[in-house]
Amino acid sequence: MLPVAQATGTDPGRKPLDRKASSSIGRAAVSKTAGWGFETLLACHRVSMNDVVKTEGSGTADVAKLVTAIVLAVAGIVAFYVLKGQQADWIRWLVFVVALLAGALVFWTSDYGRSTWKFVLDSRIELYKVVWPDREKTKQLTIVVFVFVAVLAVFFWGLDALLAWGTRSILGGKGG
Repeated sequence: MLPVAQATGTDPGRKPLDRKASSSIGRAAVSKTAGWGFETLLACHRVSMNDVVKTEGSGTADVAKLVTAIVLAVAGIVAFYVLKGQQADWIRWLVFVVALLAGALVFWTSDYGRSTWKFVLDSRIELYKVVWPDREKTKQLTIVVFVFVAVLAVFFWGLDALLAWGTRSILGGKGG
């Protein structure tokens, strides 16, 4: 059996400490559910950005596939220029396209390719969530952008003219 101080979180002669209702730094609990049997959220878990970005399961085979895909693509580009004058243009283009397609196929079979495809699909889903402005709002924003660009153009033209005049007056130069 634990001593009273360990079991209740108190020292003999002191009031019990309610550890569930306070944060780890001694402040009052932020959650309205603290002390009611709910776990409170822990503050700021540190996660390294590299831990999130690392692709799980990317082993030697995936790196080899990635290198092979790059080599195939570069070989297609090199072959396109090496075959210039030796082969008909359609053969050069055929070799180029086949090499690029082979490189793309090898890339898509790797873990990097699968994660790229997942990113594309996730981006497409997010694109459906975008609320696009209507035609009238688009016209208004376009006019605002053009007016702002015109104002800045006049400002920078004036600033350039002022600095050119100041430089000429200091250096004693002539010119328009």
